[in-house]
Amino acid sequence: MSTIEIVEVSPRDGLQNEKTAVSTENKVALILRAIGAGAKRIEAASFVSPRAVPQMADGAEVMARLRERNDLADVKLIGLALNARGAERALAAGVDEINFAVCATESFNKRNQNAVVAATMAEFSKAVAMTKSAGKRISLTISVAFGCPFEGEVDPARVRALAEEGDAWGAFEIGIADTIGVADPYAVERLMADVRDTIGAMPLRLHFHNTRNTGYANAFAALRAGAATLDASIGGIGGCPFAPNATGNIATDDLVYMLGRMGVETGYDLARLIDTAAWLKHTCGLNPPSLLPKAGAFPAR
Repeated sequence: MSTIEIVEVSPRDGLQNEKTAVSTENKVALILRAIGAGAKRIEAASFVSPRAVPQMADGAEVMARLRERNDLADVKLIGLALNARGAERALAAGVDEINFAVCATESFNKRNQNAVVAATMAEFSKAVAMTKSAGKRISLTISVAFGCPFEGEVDPARVRALAEEGDAWGAFEIGIADTIGVADPYAVERLMADVRDTIGAMPLRLHFHNTRNTGYANAFAALRAGAATLDASIGGIGGCPFAPNATGNIATDDLVYMLGRMGVETGYDLARLIDTAAWLKHTCGLNPPSLLPKAGAFPAR
């Protein structure tokens, strides 16, 4: 049986674009539910400007509550950073690793990070130094890798160049993100091959949104093309505050069901994922778009 790692991103990417405020207590509860369902790497918090993304303003408090526990030793808690200051705050909060994001286009980088791409990569180099000094690891995620809402189609050469720079600075993993959900399976295969030609055996993590109902086909293509890791969000909640008409990530529950039917092991418990999607709706007041909780698993248990 083949396997693939799934990074659970609902506590960060899943909640950052929600209009309904989710309490710190419920964010922590969501993370613990994800762990109970089998998550081993979780994007737990964001360390960006609270003015820009108010839903993520309590990242340090979320981490403080998690660090009070002594039963999370085998779980990697990830903090998102967009600059060196964010990385410094994430490390101070006790994250296990940093996910540093840069955008493949100047327009989106200016909207998302208020900086040109070169300046963000300079910040990444600083973040790498402080992260490694702290004995932690850092990944580089390239956002809008397949298409930008402001510039349209993205030249794969931009993505390759950023991946190469991230590799050179010392990222342990490169993430390729379809932030606005415009990729197709062939584009996924081509871009992954292009990046691999540039950086060799570096692990690739793919991040898909289901904005145009192609997210699961793209995840399948990434699996077949050798992705080490896929990002997903319980219930399919999520979206980017700086992307017009943004919708959710591919749903962990739907993805795990598909992979399980294919004989691909993920380490997740489907029943617990379905239960957590229902919890997001009834306890947090969200409206998860995933379909599995509505239809149920098959065969029925």
